[in-house]
Amino acid sequence: LSVTYLHLTIECTLLFWLKPRLDTLGELYVSAAVMACFLGLLASLVLYLKGNWTEHVCAHGNREMNVVERFYLGWEMNPRLAGVDIKMWLYQVGGSRLLINILLACIAQSAQEGMNVAMVIYTLEFTWFLTDYFFFEHVHLYTYDLFAENVGFKLVWGCLFFFPFVYCIGMLPLLVNPQPTSNTIILCMSPIVFLLGWVLSRGANLQKYHFKQGRKSSVLGIREEAIGDKLLVSGFWSLSQHINYLGEVLMATGLALLGGYPRNGWLWVLPWIYPLYYIGLLFPRQSADAERCHKKYGKLWEEYIRRVPWRIIPGLY
Repeated sequence: LSVTYLHLTIECTLLFWLKPRLDTLGELYVSAAVMACFLGLLASLVLYLKGNWTEHVCAHGNREMNVVERFYLGWEMNPRLAGVDIKMWLYQVGGSRLLINILLACIAQSAQEGMNVAMVIYTLEFTWFLTDYFFFEHVHLYTYDLFAENVGFKLVWGCLFFFPFVYCIGMLPLLVNPQPTSNTIILCMSPIVFLLGWVLSRGANLQKYHFKQGRKSSVLGIREEAIGDKLLVSGFWSLSQHINYLGEVLMATGLALLGGYPRNGWLWVLPWIYPLYYIGLLFPRQSADAERCHKKYGKLWEEYIRRVPWRIIPGLY
């Protein structure tokens, strides 16, 4: 976290000093995105060749994948380079670059045109999200992508390009239109939806983390309860099997509300790419995780889905 904010401080200080125009910043953004896309592809190729050479046994347990599948999903779960865990490093790089992109755009707009309320809220929400992400880095060690997915094109290209340059696409209408929305209801709904999502996501992940660590805790005064001391069925985890996924989608929706407003012309569509991406990513992941858990826990898992029938959205799905 300290290295991330040192990097951030240096870049923001340079921006205040140089005061580039928004159009200049846009050109730099596109150039950086193209370079990140290329580096993601190159790094994925290097890791594929490394894994193919050393013939590591992959987490998927299936060495009969074709070349495309292996390149996309990767050979190794936790490859290391000079003692550095590449998977964790990729998440650090992607998150810090995303935060820097948003803050640089915010500062540039403020210096050139003056800040609009929607951009302020958008920046504060994303800054909160990423600061929380880095502060609770240890909690993410118990999330699906850290313990169940290999490092391939999907993760490498995603962290180097998609994470830092596409997640923040919702700020484009906020930069192009000085007053992207004057709808007070939307300006109030955005932080409410975002914070609700944050409570569900962070609360669920923290509860699971403390449970995995063997700590006795309660959520909202509810005593912890687990099936076979393995599967939580109390607190946040009594609501659905992946209530944290619902939280992620709600946070993305709160951010999208600020720019995803018809007043912004065709640009209003862009902010909704972020929550739609999460839906496309997390709903299939839930199915894959359910299959993995059924194999791992057997009858305990059958009892679990009887106790907690909803997959992601309580009462709906």
